[in-house]
Amino acid sequence: MDMEPENDCAWKPKQGMTFDSEQCVYDFYNTYGGRMGSSIRRDFCRKNKFTNQLICRLLVCNKEGFRKGDKRDPLSKNPRAETRTGCEARLYVKLDEDTGKYVVTDFKEKHNHDLVSPECAHMLPSQRKISTTQAIELDLAAQSGLRLGQSFELIGREAGGRQCLGFTKLNQKNYLRTKRQQSLAYGEVGNVLQYFKEKSLQNHSFFYAFQLDNEEQITNMFWADA
Repeated sequence: MDMEPENDCAWKPKQGMTFDSEQCVYDFYNTYGGRMGSSIRRDFCRKNKFTNQLICRLLVCNKEGFRKGDKRDPLSKNPRAETRTGCEARLYVKLDEDTGKYVVTDFKEKHNHDLVSPECAHMLPSQRKISTTQAIELDLAAQSGLRLGQSFELIGREAGGRQCLGFTKLNQKNYLRTKRQQSLAYGEVGNVLQYFKEKSLQNHSFFYAFQLDNEEQITNMFWADA
């Protein structure tokens, strides 16, 4: 990534700024958002239909747009809180085919909502992350048989409180789920699931399903052919 000198606010996006990859764009804009007190997310993108290469990408504030109508009962006692405000803060990059770099062609800085203080910015959705050390502790806790809530409480106390963790219980659950799903790619269970997938591709009438327990581990399997 090419940035201007430090004394010219190099951490702030500017039109004409270039990046080596789309991931570099995301990381830079997310770091900027964390310093400002906002969360970001990926939005529109366009790819080359022949090479599948990303041609352009739009990154927006997490509060961009408005939530669609709630499909649940309108008399629900606990309706979901509205989190979007139609914020127009954004960063748009486009691929320069001559250099192979992504160039910032549009940057809107202003938000239409209050920003989060620096002390709390690490808990915004796009700013949350599980460090390598925390991941090891979560793995050890899971192997020891601790429940999600117990391990989350334990690691929170070690960090000086849940607010210091940098991730939520949902992030913890998603991390462990992803790791379990990856582990299914190996061993007997992985071979069975791969076999089921191949059979369903060969015969659309083939059906299979599996049941998970509270710890999201497979307890039962079911399959049926035509």
